[in-house]
Amino acid sequence: MIMALFDTFLIVMAIFLMAVIIIILISGIRIIQPYQQGLWILLGQYRGRLNPGFNWVLPLVSNVIKMDLRTQVLDIPKQEVITKDNSPTNVDAIVYIKVVDPEKAFFEVTNYHIATIALAQTTLRSIIGDMELDEILYNREVINNKLRDILDKATDGWGVKVEAVEIREVDPVGTVKAAMEEQTSAERRRRAAILLADGNKRSAILEAEGAKQSMILKAEGTRQSKILEAEGSRVSKILEMQGQSQALRLLSLGAVPLDKKALTVLSLDTLAKMSNGQATKIIFPFEISKLVEQSAKYLGASEEFVSEIGKETDIEKLVGKPDDVLGRIPNPDELRSEVQSIESQLKKDLIETTKTAKDVRKMPKVEGINEIEDLK
Repeated sequence: MIMALFDTFLIVMAIFLMAVIIIILISGIRIIQPYQQGLWILLGQYRGRLNPGFNWVLPLVSNVIKMDLRTQVLDIPKQEVITKDNSPTNVDAIVYIKVVDPEKAFFEVTNYHIATIALAQTTLRSIIGDMELDEILYNREVINNKLRDILDKATDGWGVKVEAVEIREVDPVGTVKAAMEEQTSAERRRRAAILLADGNKRSAILEAEGAKQSMILKAEGTRQSKILEAEGSRVSKILEMQGQSQALRLLSLGAVPLDKKALTVLSLDTLAKMSNGQATKIIFPFEISKLVEQSAKYLGASEEFVSEIGKETDIEKLVGKPDDVLGRIPNPDELRSEVQSIESQLKKDLIETTKTAKDVRKMPKVEGINEIEDLK
């Protein structure tokens, strides 16, 4: 019985020892991922790197440190920084790092994450403190590049490379932000005042140009109207005088063969027409007795009639030829040609007036109008 128990104990102990040995052997297995690098430390001594994949080390006395070789993102906590122009500002950032030398990243610094964050905070405070608030707001790219270069140089001894730095937020404190808003509002009011003044200036210039063009066109219209009226009056007078001269010619030529009998008949006919009028008082420009005497002689035919008027040649001797006395009267063709010449000249004047108006419209624009539109 005792022997059976002892055999059972030996079997259990053998199984236990074998299990312990297997567990110890299994504990020496290390699996390194493709993005990792293993550091093997045996009894306090660095024995070398372990490549990605299956690795076996001495169990119980070995320590394997796995270093992540991927790009890591570190969040720089928000901190209050005093700028060069004494404006308190809250600034935070993001740093992208990558381990390039696992031995240095583990043996040269206690914790490269904390060390990098602390260094980024102090460096960011130093850079922001040397700049004014406006420079910080408008020159973030410059700050990013400068901070990256400083951090990369400092972390090179730790086996860490700083790939990029990005300023995430620049938030001035409440009083500074209120002052900035008031400044922005004042600037916009100033620009609005400039726009209004330039708009009034532009409006006044356009009104002046319109008034100038209106006066020019009105003056040209008045001048052309007066020219037309003068030319029309001249042509009308010429035509009227031409008609009168022709009537005088006909009258003078028709009166040449008249004798005293004809004149007496005409006088009596005129006297009869005047007696039919509505006037109560009539003034005769000749003596009635002479007219009656001449009528009696004409009716009695007792005296021989001798012409007192004379012949046509006698009139030309006394007053001259009709063309010499009246002057040369233009014929209808000459008058028509002169009217066409006047109309042609008026058309030329109208073309010149239109060209002058176009030149006025092409006046150079007021300087600063493009800038005003940009401000809009």
